[in-house]
Amino acid sequence: MGFFDNIKKFKDRIAEVESTVYSGNQSLLKVYERNAKLEAEIAQRTKELDRANKQMLTLQHIWSMMNSSEPLSSVLNAIVNSLQGELGYVYSFIIKPRIENNDSYIQIVASSREDFAQKFAKHFRCKLSDYKMRYPGLEELRQAVINNTIYQSPNIAKLVHGFIPELEEDNLNAFFNDTNMNSYILIPLVSKNVHFGSLIVFSSRENATDNELNFLGLFAKQIELAITITDLFQAVKEQAITDSMTGLYNRRYFEEFIKKEAVRANRQNQKFTVIGLDLDKLKQINDVYGHNYGDIAIKAVAEVLKNNARSIDVAARMGGEEFNLILPGVDSDGGMIAAERIRKAINSVKLDKIDKISASIGVATYMEHTEDVDELLEITDQAMYESKRSGRNRVTLAKPAYETSWQEIAIEAFVDILKKHRIPIDNNVSNNMMKKLQEMNINNEKLYQVADSIVSIYNPEHQIGNVKQKVDLASLIGKRFDLSKESIDKLKIAILLYDIGNTMLPKDILNKKEPLTDTDKESIKQHPIIAAREILKPITNITDIIPIIEKHHENWNGTGYPNKISGSDIPIESQIILIIDSYFALTENRPYRDAKSPEEAIKIIAQETNKKWSEKLAREFIDIVKSELI
Repeated sequence: MGFFDNIKKFKDRIAEVESTVYSGNQSLLKVYERNAKLEAEIAQRTKELDRANKQMLTLQHIWSMMNSSEPLSSVLNAIVNSLQGELGYVYSFIIKPRIENNDSYIQIVASSREDFAQKFAKHFRCKLSDYKMRYPGLEELRQAVINNTIYQSPNIAKLVHGFIPELEEDNLNAFFNDTNMNSYILIPLVSKNVHFGSLIVFSSRENATDNELNFLGLFAKQIELAITITDLFQAVKEQAITDSMTGLYNRRYFEEFIKKEAVRANRQNQKFTVIGLDLDKLKQINDVYGHNYGDIAIKAVAEVLKNNARSIDVAARMGGEEFNLILPGVDSDGGMIAAERIRKAINSVKLDKIDKISASIGVATYMEHTEDVDELLEITDQAMYESKRSGRNRVTLAKPAYETSWQEIAIEAFVDILKKHRIPIDNNVSNNMMKKLQEMNINNEKLYQVADSIVSIYNPEHQIGNVKQKVDLASLIGKRFDLSKESIDKLKIAILLYDIGNTMLPKDILNKKEPLTDTDKESIKQHPIIAAREILKPITNITDIIPIIEKHHENWNGTGYPNKISGSDIPIESQIILIIDSYFALTENRPYRDAKSPEEAIKIIAQETNKKWSEKLAREFIDIVKSELI
């Protein structure tokens, strides 16, 4: 091979190497470009993933708020703040259309970023709240609301100027630059198929992506769900404290409120008055016109109370035809004026078929008549009942508590029983009970505690609190039978003392699980006599209570004990004790059986009508107990 051939061959090899290097460079360039593309895509996906995570966190935050039973305003404010905090919107708020005196305007029900209001005040030299905002008359927004579709636009000035036409355009542009707002998105909100309002978000970006709009649509659905759930929480809360028939507060709320009101009154040394009201002749209305008309009469009384109560007053339906009204800061003179106004208003109501209705009313004042809440309610009740006994449709002012002494008589009886060891109680227990009684200032709770403790000695299954329930129930039944105040007071004392004879019975009989023998039954039949003659007879100030207790196991049909008397020969107070005792015995555990439910006990009470008790007593008792269970 010649020299030139070698040169050519070498040149070809150089060309071949150059071609290989070029090809390699082309491959490396492609790899580089591909990697750069992948890195850009990864960065984009990471950004999208980060945004998706923030969206998920926002939705989780909404869920936690929705299940917190917070007020709707708190839930909505938390929601719009999460948009600003986690998703980077400049500002967001929820608006709701309102109509007031035929004038329509916009109410902001939730908003984010406090500095928005501050910047607004700086640029316009007034507060945002100084303006009554109108719904923008923009056709595109109206269509978005009608069609429930999302609308976005960079024309913020047109939107805000539509809300508040008085704003100057130059100030608006300076305000937008200061707040970095370049576009807005409006998302209509629907709750229970009705337009609730709109979510509006302001963004620093001029356009929103499809993913962003999809998320905001999902976000709006969560807001709508939050509104629905919060409304349900509120409805459940209101149902728990209100009477479903009248819309007034119920007994539970009233009893909690009056305790708080007493604390406030003591702290501020300020009186408050309770007005107790009982609709007259409801039973007659029900019997003549039907229960539907009785309900109409009850609702009419409730409306009168609503119309005559101040915003700080608390009106409650206590059950059946009884109502109570608390007047904070009002003394007895003011209470009597208010009560008379209510009486006249009720008496002026005219109802279809029924025509006129009336109410018997009692008035008592905290720090005038008593400083004990339970006692206040009791003497209000007594005054109300005195109005009923005196002819109905009138107002009676309560007597001071120191003139109402049934508790004192009961206390003295218990002290005598314990001090003279009339029942077999351990000395330490007896002394502790006497100490409680002697510390009392006619405090019902301690009186009931002692009574509960004595019952528990012979009945370990006794439920603490039942004694007070028995006394309250006896009082309600007594009123149904038009008993005088004195008779009801005797009944209350008898309720506290009637079963004390059981403390003298052998415990093996009381705790027996197998059926009782005839001898056992005869022993038990002696407990009313033991209570009346051996334990209570020596106590001089309760001699008129003894006949009631002695006859409280006599049956209506004459099959009871100890004297087998029947019908009206049995004192009504004794009959009331028997039916109450039977009901509570059924609903408490016994060694030989489990406790019955209230519904089961009521059925048994009904089955014993005209046997153990009269039809009227059974009917009134069942009616009262059912109303207390609702």
